[in-house]
Amino acid sequence: MGLIVNGKWHDQWYETKSSEGKFERQASRFRDTISNEEGSRYPAEAGRYHLYVSLACPWAHRTLIFRQLKQLQDIISVSVVKPEMLSNGWEFASTKDDADADGNANADYSDSLYQSDYVYQLYLKAAPDYEGRVTVPVLWDKKTQSIVNNESSEIIRIFNTAFNELTGNHDDYYPADLQPEIDTINERIYDTINNGVYRAGFATTQEAYDQAFEELFASLDWLEARLSNHRYLLGEQLTEADWRLFTTLLRFDAVYHGHFKCNRNKLSEFHHISNYVRELFQFEGIKSTVDLEYTKIHYYASHDTINPTLIVPRGPQQDFTAPHDRDRLTNKV
Repeated sequence: MGLIVNGKWHDQWYETKSSEGKFERQASRFRDTISNEEGSRYPAEAGRYHLYVSLACPWAHRTLIFRQLKQLQDIISVSVVKPEMLSNGWEFASTKDDADADGNANADYSDSLYQSDYVYQLYLKAAPDYEGRVTVPVLWDKKTQSIVNNESSEIIRIFNTAFNELTGNHDDYYPADLQPEIDTINERIYDTINNGVYRAGFATTQEAYDQAFEELFASLDWLEARLSNHRYLLGEQLTEADWRLFTTLLRFDAVYHGHFKCNRNKLSEFHHISNYVRELFQFEGIKSTVDLEYTKIHYYASHDTINPTLIVPRGPQQDFTAPHDRDRLTNKV
């Protein structure tokens, strides 16, 4: 865990003294888009763009899901970092043998474009004056050799529409008539659930932790009630709000319940939420974007301020392929 200062990498945990123990996430800097409008620096082209992700990161997971949903696998290539994030931040494996050392015989954690060792090198390649945290996902432009965008919420909206004419896939997860409601729900879910688990896990005072914990479970209770009579967050239509939420819920019992002390309840103890997660997991292509063993290695073996022994737990046993009961809510809102 670290950041870039004056063009150099520094291994440094989050500073929370000035925020009274509260974890505050850095805003993303790279905020361009891909568009076929006249004069666009980044037009939609097959093979031009590359996605850097971690399979552990819920923010990066969103982009992998939209790449799958929008049939962009042959349009946008991908590199996956190694699961551990250690003193040099997100790392790549230099060789296939290095990747295999993580226990996955089929793993390839190399940078296929530049054979970089670390993601921070890509940030400095894109912007030598960059300062701050180095995060994934990164949407990279091979032509200009720069970062288009590193804000996951914007990348999924790029994927939602920018390449429709190339793929013929016009599925819309952010339809105009639902945007105000999607934005309202996204705001609550981001503050109290997506980022809420981190606010609890990275808090350094009891007061900051207690606040995040209470807000998190208040929203999970609200979510359980909402999903009792809504098939999806906005009723019958699956939207980006569902997929933004899904990536946190999927990791909850395996990571956030124990590692981040979000332990009032497991999600498996919420009937409607757990069924909802299974339904989303079972959508075509979504399973291929999930690797919970990799995810557990990342969290438990990277955050030594939280887990000094770096022991990765064996459990819990979870079966997201088990039947769900969401079909009964069809046409009921």
